[in-house]
Amino acid sequence: MAKPALTTTTTTTMTRTVLEPFSHFDLSSHSRKTTIRSLALATSPSDPQHAFLYVGTYSGTLFSLSTILTNSASSNASDHSNHNAASAESTFLHKLKFQRSVSVGDSPVESIFVLAELGKILILSEGSLFLVDSELTNHATRLSFPKGVSVVARRVRSGGGESEGASEQASSSSGSGGQRFLKRLGSGVRVNGLRVSKEGDAQGEGNSVFAIVAGKRLLLAELVLSGGVSGSLAILKEIQFVDGVISTMVWLDDSIIVGTANGYSLISSVTGQSGVIFSLPDVSRPPRLKLLRKEWRVLLLVDNVGIIVDPHGQPVGGSLVFRHGLDSVGEISSYVVIVSDGKIELYHKRNGSCVQVLPFGGEGIGPCIVASEEDRGGKLVAVATATKVVCYQKLRSEEQIKDLLRKKNYKEAVSLVEELEAEEVQTGFCRFLGIGVETIVDNDLFLNPPNRADLLESAIKNISRYLEACREKDLTQSVREGVDTLLMYLYRALNRVEDMERLASSTNWCVVEELEQMLEESGHLRTLAFLCASKGMSSKAVSIWRILARNYSSGLWKDTALNNNIPYSRENLVSGKGIAAAEAAKILEESSEQDLILQHLGWIAEISQVLAVKVLTSDRRVVQLNPDEVVTAIDPQKVEILQRYLQWLIEDQDCSDTQLHTLYALSLAKSAIEEFESENLDTGNTESTSGSSIFQTTARKRLQVFLQSSDLYDPEEVLDLIEGSELWLEKAILYRRLGQETLVLQILALKLEDSEAAEQYCAEIGRADAYMQLLEMYLDPQDGKEPMFNAAVRLLHNHGESLDPLQVLEKLSPDMPLQLASETLLRMFRARVHHHLQGQIVHNLSRAVDIDARLSRLEERSRHVQINDESLCDSCDARLGTKLFAMYPDDTVVCYKCYRRQGESVSVSGRNFKEDILIKPGWLVSR
Repeated sequence: MAKPALTTTTTTTMTRTVLEPFSHFDLSSHSRKTTIRSLALATSPSDPQHAFLYVGTYSGTLFSLSTILTNSASSNASDHSNHNAASAESTFLHKLKFQRSVSVGDSPVESIFVLAELGKILILSEGSLFLVDSELTNHATRLSFPKGVSVVARRVRSGGGESEGASEQASSSSGSGGQRFLKRLGSGVRVNGLRVSKEGDAQGEGNSVFAIVAGKRLLLAELVLSGGVSGSLAILKEIQFVDGVISTMVWLDDSIIVGTANGYSLISSVTGQSGVIFSLPDVSRPPRLKLLRKEWRVLLLVDNVGIIVDPHGQPVGGSLVFRHGLDSVGEISSYVVIVSDGKIELYHKRNGSCVQVLPFGGEGIGPCIVASEEDRGGKLVAVATATKVVCYQKLRSEEQIKDLLRKKNYKEAVSLVEELEAEEVQTGFCRFLGIGVETIVDNDLFLNPPNRADLLESAIKNISRYLEACREKDLTQSVREGVDTLLMYLYRALNRVEDMERLASSTNWCVVEELEQMLEESGHLRTLAFLCASKGMSSKAVSIWRILARNYSSGLWKDTALNNNIPYSRENLVSGKGIAAAEAAKILEESSEQDLILQHLGWIAEISQVLAVKVLTSDRRVVQLNPDEVVTAIDPQKVEILQRYLQWLIEDQDCSDTQLHTLYALSLAKSAIEEFESENLDTGNTESTSGSSIFQTTARKRLQVFLQSSDLYDPEEVLDLIEGSELWLEKAILYRRLGQETLVLQILALKLEDSEAAEQYCAEIGRADAYMQLLEMYLDPQDGKEPMFNAAVRLLHNHGESLDPLQVLEKLSPDMPLQLASETLLRMFRARVHHHLQGQIVHNLSRAVDIDARLSRLEERSRHVQINDESLCDSCDARLGTKLFAMYPDDTVVCYKCYRRQGESVSVSGRNFKEDILIKPGWLVSR
């Protein structure tokens, strides 16, 4: 079976008061040495107001408690919900009456099953099953049965379809999608045209038959009583199940749903065959099941997500997403009860919203247990911590509404009333919505009455107008779903295709499951594709567009999207295939599902390479695609798609992968070679090819730009590919990357005869011998080619000053006409003499400056200073006398002590002679 889609509603309202604390029990007042292990709740068959609570402990003791339900709920329910368990117990709660206790053994009481119609209690403890009467007046009796029992599930019958859930199941198997939807709008439950009482549903619990897991065996057994408390379990059947160890189990009708560490499976109790419902993730919490008796369905838990399935294991409706992990799960009326971390949370089964949160024990109290009545109309739920039990009673609907009105929460009150109407009262559609639109009476209608077909069409149109007005109102989610889904049915009845597509492609609340079959059968696949896309069902939507592109001929429909200036309107998308490819591409541009994108890339590329490129290079997706897998998936024949994708990766995404750079260079080189060869063969082919290309420039031009701009490709691989081609400029670029200067000059000067490029390359090299090497190539081209005298003269004219005239004269050919080079050679000689004379002048000036510096230094070293008794230190004003002293270049004199303090570079005046050099006049240099 397919894994269910987790379609959820995560609205958290927490605005209702559904439960209120009612009574409590403290185990520590009876036994301080044990804690609570299991819990069961049941009402007396003879007196529904009398409830019994059975508490199993880790020490192997079973306690029996009782309470009397009140006829009316407390008017202070809103106050109750705001107090914690401790204050509730001491202020509001009654005590549960202790009845009796019985010892089962020394091991924990793992599970308790109340057989109310038999007056018995079935107990699982220490891998064995025990039986005791419901009043605990006798000792527990061990049943004769194989040991090692770990899981027990009692068979439950769904009551022959008299419940709401069963009626929906029956209709789903026998009626059309439209009938199921219209029945969903009706608030009552009818079977074969007869009204069924809500409180009088026949349940047929199954005759004390159990599914028991003992070791690795799954046994079906019946409890047979032989008088008193004695009894036995008669094995009816053994079912082989090998898919893991069963840890949880529910038996509903003929289906046994089990949970293992691997996942959930369904076993037929009739045939014994099994099938996987879905597998659990590798890292997840242990599986857990809960029978929902009100709807006769089963809740499967995956971590904090609950999935509701029918007796056949098929998902029904959306999933429930709980805000936290949970310790235990129960059920009361239309709500699922979750306990975790000292809190009780109520979630509505239909819309998944959290309607109430009740604290009862505070955080850190440890695991908790919840027990609910095994009755579809139950009003009690019990929650147990290690030593305490608290019972909660469901408020009557009238009290809930009054409480909401007291809080002035009118919107939630109306929502609750609508839910009650949907469950209990069957009214017309207009009354169900409770809103209206104005209509105008046409007098001609009475003078010229239309026929039946016209009346029907007019009625459908009016209802459509009514529903269109309803869409503008602030409605609940379920009502919005009903309005939009019915509106789609009506548009289909009127064959208003444009309105169908407009509704499907806009924000809507249509239920896809209800419309899918109708749209497929009527051939409105475009509408179905738009609808699936609006609901995030990308895979199904793109698959439908693929079918349309394959089967629909060109011009079969008019593309209304082209009139709305969509991003692809610039393309010539006039065919049905082009429209389908454009719509599929819009979906894939926003999708991050790589497998889905690569799966459909091929057929989109066959229709439009531009669309395929936009899908691959879209920046609207959250997670980009894996380049290696995309490159592998692209059709080798679609070279331009590959090149455009690699170009986008390198230029727009700054990809630095050397393999991708090399792949891009090789692909461009192959295209450039083919392009060059085709140009030589037939120019007309080139024009037709360039007309259909997605690039505005030729492959060779793109190759040249890339080879010069990128440093990450492998030039040797590219050279190997183009070695035998005529792509000389590309070869020059690659040889330049490899440092082959001679080969580059040969290609530029001799093959391409581009003197300017050759001279520019010599300037990049920066050595004079490069120009001399180029001159040699011009004068002696080899391979029988005539000397290139004009190019040589140009080189001498532009760069002759940097060449040695003697070497130039040696290289000049005797065949070179003198008049071509005479003027250039003369200028070279003049420049050479000028440089020589200029060098002599600079040399002599430098020598004069050096002599002047030496003379000044000699004069400074020859200076004498006369000190007498009156001479003072310029820093501390101390008499120098016979003391040591120092004199700075600025003629300041200081004692040796001040010299040590000042240093040799800074004088008393503050002048730093290393930074501010003192220049004294000389014979050559003056101030």
